Amino acid sequence: MLFMGTCLLYCARMAMPICAVSMAATFHWSKIDSGLVLGGFFWGYCFTQILGGHASDKVGGERVLFISAASWALITAGTPLLAQLSSHTLALMTMARFLMGLLQGVFFPSLASLCSQRVVEGERGFLMSTMHSGSHLGTLLAGGMGSVMLDSYGWESVFYGIGFLSALWALVVWKYLLKGTVTTLMERSNDTMRNLSRWAMVFAHMCMCSTSYTLLSWLPTYFKESFPHATGWVYNVIPWLAAIPSALVGGYVSDFLINHVYYSMSSIFIMLLSGGAFTSFTSAVVYVSAAVGVSTFTSSGVSVNVQDLTPSCAGALYGFMNMLGALMGVVLVSLSGYLIEVTLSWATVFSLISLVNATGLVIFLIFGDAQRVDLENYSQVIVI
Repeated sequence: MLFMGTCLLYCARMAMPICAVSMAATFHWSKIDSGLVLGGFFWGYCFTQILGGHASDKVGGERVLFISAASWALITAGTPLLAQLSSHTLALMTMARFLMGLLQGVFFPSLASLCSQRVVEGERGFLMSTMHSGSHLGTLLAGGMGSVMLDSYGWESVFYGIGFLSALWALVVWKYLLKGTVTTLMERSNDTMRNLSRWAMVFAHMCMCSTSYTLLSWLPTYFKESFPHATGWVYNVIPWLAAIPSALVGGYVSDFLINHVYYSMSSIFIMLLSGGAFTSFTSAVVYVSAAVGVSTFTSSGVSVNVQDLTPSCAGALYGFMNMLGALMGVVLVSLSGYLIEVTLSWATVFSLISLVNATGLVIFLIFGDAQRVDLENYSQVIVI
């Protein structure tokens, strides 16, 4: 169920990037306008991260996940209706993306809280990889089915379809997973930011999230403009199809490989995209697929590291990490739109992404660790 929830979360998140080109043509948006709309998601996304994680640590992640899913289903299905309310479509769509981010911001901190409370340490890597791989399936479905629906029935159908499926998932969670649940409450330490390893983890996660959000937001537009005659489902499907097995394999890889190698390898493939006119459509798809596939190792690396360092408050700390990642995502997504508009080149954006990833790699190599740093007299109370 959590795998499918993550899948639908990303289906809803990718609806706007998939439809951005068609909506820009319909509403006469520039690249800067599109960047504002796409970046609006991350403004909302950052506000509920810590709150969602803290609430999950207190009352259990299942309840938070249900409220989140029901809410984002509503706003997704209602997006086309908002677009017709007035002539201020740019402001309304930016607000819709802001609300989407606000409602989805609690999801991953809730997963981290659930995993730290209910799963033994030796099994967290593969479990987190499995749940996070749902994000790639969601991107795959949004890119594949979304492209077909976009071409056949218009951009509105993408939002209606994804909103309905998300509401159905929320209904199943409410009916079958919330009855008789066990809430885990934990003692917490007031000294939760005293170790450099934690800040290295936070910084690395921030770099990874911001670059991933930028790729998710702008890759459909990159392929559409750079290769206008290419079949849309190819570049909207293949990279995320390759990411699913890669994410699962990442759960079994050693801590060194998980926490270090994916940054440098991902940056290498992104840099290859900077070739511009010298990059063919086939090469671009291969490079993007490789970069996305290798970057999935973070699901069982930095994303699990927070549970190793601070299991007593994993949800809140993961929310803090994701909040910073979202804030950086706002900057990079919007800045990317500006750079594309001004320089008329995608090479600048890909170079910027590589630089951010390389910086995260260096910081984590120097300061990263996996030793627990929250509290020594840790105890757990089960409330039924």
